[in-house]
Amino acid sequence: MSVDGWNTVLVLGGIRSGKSEFAESLVSDAPVVRYVATAPEGDPEDTEWATRLAAHRARRPGSWTTEETTEDPRRLADVLESAEPNELLLVDDLGGWVTVLLDPDHQPADDVATIAELAEAIRGCAARVVLVSPEVGLSLVPTTPLGRAFTDALGAANRAVADACDAVVLVVAGQPVWLKSPVTEPSAPAPVTASPAAAAAPVVASLADTEPTPEVQLPDVLTPTPPAAPTAEPGNPWAAPTMALPMVSTGLVIQPGMELPMPDEYAGPQAVDRLATLDVPGAGLGVLDRVVGFAAATQGTSTPAAWGSARVLLLHGDHAGGAAAGTVAGESARRAAQARAGQGALARLAAESGASLQVVDTPASAPIEDQQALAPEQVESALRYGWRLAEQAADAGVQLLVLAACGAGTEAAAAAVLAATAGAEPPAVLGRVITDSGEIDDAAWMIRCAAVRDALHRTRRSSRGAKDILAELGGGDVAVATGVLLGATARRVPVLLDGPVGLAAAMVSRDLAGQARHWCLLADHGGHPAVRLAADVLGLTPLLDLRMDLGEGANALVALPLLRSVLALSAALPVHPSLGGTDDTDPPADEPESTDPSYADPDLTEPDSTEPDFAEPVPAGPGPASTGVDEQPASGWRAG
Repeated sequence: MSVDGWNTVLVLGGIRSGKSEFAESLVSDAPVVRYVATAPEGDPEDTEWATRLAAHRARRPGSWTTEETTEDPRRLADVLESAEPNELLLVDDLGGWVTVLLDPDHQPADDVATIAELAEAIRGCAARVVLVSPEVGLSLVPTTPLGRAFTDALGAANRAVADACDAVVLVVAGQPVWLKSPVTEPSAPAPVTASPAAAAAPVVASLADTEPTPEVQLPDVLTPTPPAAPTAEPGNPWAAPTMALPMVSTGLVIQPGMELPMPDEYAGPQAVDRLATLDVPGAGLGVLDRVVGFAAATQGTSTPAAWGSARVLLLHGDHAGGAAAGTVAGESARRAAQARAGQGALARLAAESGASLQVVDTPASAPIEDQQALAPEQVESALRYGWRLAEQAADAGVQLLVLAACGAGTEAAAAAVLAATAGAEPPAVLGRVITDSGEIDDAAWMIRCAAVRDALHRTRRSSRGAKDILAELGGGDVAVATGVLLGATARRVPVLLDGPVGLAAAMVSRDLAGQARHWCLLADHGGHPAVRLAADVLGLTPLLDLRMDLGEGANALVALPLLRSVLALSAALPVHPSLGGTDDTDPPADEPESTDPSYADPDLTEPDSTEPDFAEPVPAGPGPASTGVDEQPASGWRAG
């Protein structure tokens, strides 16, 4: 929480809302936590209250230390004031603290002054603090004097503490809603420039040399809040600012209900309306006008520019068990190694479209029919890992991300996610299994269907929250892809989807940040039934119907040059003359036609007899102006 101004957080919530569990999750990754208990023990015969306290104690890890302030409510302020900068405190909760404060045994006591002392101690606390408190402002006014005194005192305490804290979150039915975020002004990154030659050539990079392997837990992001982009200049819509995001000491808090940016809701329709005014023949761009509207909304301008810098993120991760039935062992690793070497279909297509290619190793996933695909802590790391990949791309000046994947069992994992999120039947969303020899393997298809069916039966009573689905069914590649979508949304970078992993991630991201799907563009459904269903649920209409089967991401790269051409054309064409535009065939206004009868257009006169006749063939062989290589026609194409 000390990162980017987050030093103190107040967690509010009703009875059984999950506020304590959420507060504990904020500090769960910290090695040592100092738990400050404020609630009194209560009546020894009250077994229900004793059970509640026991449940709280049972959730605390053995590395935590517990300190109680039940004897003196003023002691809580002393604990906060004396805390060291390297400490992490969890205070649970202020409702118990107010109960002790109003206890007749502690009277006479000035509760107003004590609350003010607590707020001042929070402001001056050098340690990191998470405070939990019941939200009583939404309940009815109690009918007893003691009840009214408690709600009034707790309401005043919540208000004072919320004002003193850096961040405030309200937990409703287990769902956190951030009410207060700090305003940060991170430094602007240095601009990244690239030569035309470098932009045209693929940059094949792998995080294998610098990032953990699939067997190792992915690293947490310690500073994931994106730095502000350089000040936007006219014609540079990608330098738009981002918003502050919830942070704790362990990094970014990726939780359901995140408020991320939305595309410009006015720029898209304005750009499509502008197309109707351009000097184009016939019906114009047809269905590709959706590309112009999407680019305009994500760039925030009615005249969008073609994406100049694109990066392909190839997520490599295998799924064990029946999900991978019909695949050759080690084939996905071979494909990933090919891409790293700049070879193979995806690398070649990236080179043709001038996009860089980054190969990303994701955690391997366990058999979903028998156990969780990933542990919950691996899901958290994978989400932050994907978020950081998107941030790195944005910081490097990337204007479009292309999400791709290669791995055994990805189709079955995506089908399981769709079945859990959209209620689909596994056979309806699982495509046919095609072997390397081009034959249909129905036996492998049935094994995949059975694996997904068994996984859904195993998790039939499990939560259907986004992180639970990733842990139980989605696995490493879907979790990292989800983080990429969320990070790209936070940085206002559009994403071109193509394949089951990307669409499964888009389905999961709805519960974490519903804005993410509005930054996604689907190039082609590729004939995958899972992609078709997910696209229909998400409201993403495929632009093309290529039916190529070269792996996830290939169709998007084939379509990318076409999409760039459409954007470049829409930005360059003038307004039709009938609507006030200029006619390119008219002579410039500052060069009137000459009335001198002796004037003749130089281009129309006979050539001077002293000049060489350019119709004569040029002698062969290297001359003074020759390059020493075979000359090519100016309109021809030569492989470099």
